[in-house]
Amino acid sequence: MNELLDDLRAAVGERHVLHDGDLSAWEIDWRKRYRGRALAVVRPGSTAEVAAAMAACAAHGASVVPQGGNTGLVGGSVPDASGSQVLLSLTRLNRIRELDTANLTMTVDAGCVLQTVQEHAQANGLLFPLSLAAEGSCTIGGNLATNAGGTQVLRYGNARELCLGLEVVTAAGEVWDGLSGLRKDNTGYDLRDLFIGSEGTLGIITGATLKLFPQPAAVTTALAAVASMELAVQLLQRAQARLGAGLTGFEVMGEFALTLVRRHFPQLAQPLPPSPWMVLLEQSDTEGEVHARSLFESLLESALEDGLIADAAIAESLEQSHAMWHLRESIPLAQAEEGLNVKHDISLPVSRIPAFVASTDAALSKAFPGARLVDFGHLGDGNLHYNVQAPEGGSEAEFLRENEAAVNSLVYDAVVAHGGSISAEHGIGELKREELKVRKAPVALALMRAIKQALDPHGVLNPGRVL
Repeated sequence: MNELLDDLRAAVGERHVLHDGDLSAWEIDWRKRYRGRALAVVRPGSTAEVAAAMAACAAHGASVVPQGGNTGLVGGSVPDASGSQVLLSLTRLNRIRELDTANLTMTVDAGCVLQTVQEHAQANGLLFPLSLAAEGSCTIGGNLATNAGGTQVLRYGNARELCLGLEVVTAAGEVWDGLSGLRKDNTGYDLRDLFIGSEGTLGIITGATLKLFPQPAAVTTALAAVASMELAVQLLQRAQARLGAGLTGFEVMGEFALTLVRRHFPQLAQPLPPSPWMVLLEQSDTEGEVHARSLFESLLESALEDGLIADAAIAESLEQSHAMWHLRESIPLAQAEEGLNVKHDISLPVSRIPAFVASTDAALSKAFPGARLVDFGHLGDGNLHYNVQAPEGGSEAEFLRENEAAVNSLVYDAVVAHGGSISAEHGIGELKREELKVRKAPVALALMRAIKQALDPHGVLNPGRVL
């Protein structure tokens, strides 16, 4: 152990190898569900230092857990309890390396905070559209390692679609420089796509070349009340037909989800009366405010006339738009205030979501009387955060201890029956590893294990995660 620590100090500098003292900031996950103990927290400041640290760990047979902003939700970026794993924190890798306005790309270190990347693009009149609730803390490396989604996937795609090239340190401590700004490159296997979404189990992402877009001339936001999930899907179809690629956001929120927001954040204005479902729509327009508002008003007026929506409110200012989004983003926070809950990050074909919600809501209510269902998410791309809150007045910890496995089994059985996936944007980590073993096709699992064996033959990269 002492020899490894000495080698790590030689690689990154003595003050960036933390061995004693309180390391809980790195050892406890975002949800405080997983708690581990690291041999050391190593904080490299460059790709070369990451490579040197990885080579040292490989030479000593020590496993490495890469970590960005530690905002993951599936227990994929904290050490286990053995006290033998090296936690590799990448937050010191935080440089904007290059902005190419003609090529519409930005090359950044993996430890850059997402919000910093967004702001740097905006300051140069451009847009980096990846947006999620943890954007003030999460890092680009973690976003790519988990193929993060967020609120604008409908228009721009997941993190995978927003990345053109990567720089990666391998399990042996070698550096693959794939930082290409090319949109076309058919020179063999796409190595970039192997590492995106691999959750640090195949290599350590140290840099990325990201796609940028022109800033829209206008962004318009609205809330619409709908009576059923079926009508929400019909509204989505109409919005896509009327707005085309201009439709950048289409979020759905169940009434109980917004009830929790009213209960725990009463200062947040909700501009429409309660409704079974609330839809948050956003469009980005290339022509300007007048054109954007005209399109939105026409869409919502036709939806009102045809009974797709019961009421609507269009944001009159940027402040009102932010307030509408704040309602949506406050749902997970309100859930946490309410107590422990069983979380599900699932995806389904949009056409199957109404049937899934109706049948699964009924099955859960029957099997777990009093359980409260918190349905919300990115309806536009088929991603629901379908969570189950303990019955009011009962013990949340007891409910989870006694029922979490059965709740998961019921929900995931329904997801698979409706042609969906048990993980839409949060990843597998440790939380869903055992579920993946029984939900993923054997051939797919065998291929994944073969890739893992080829790229990390000694199993030193984030062991026990995904596979």
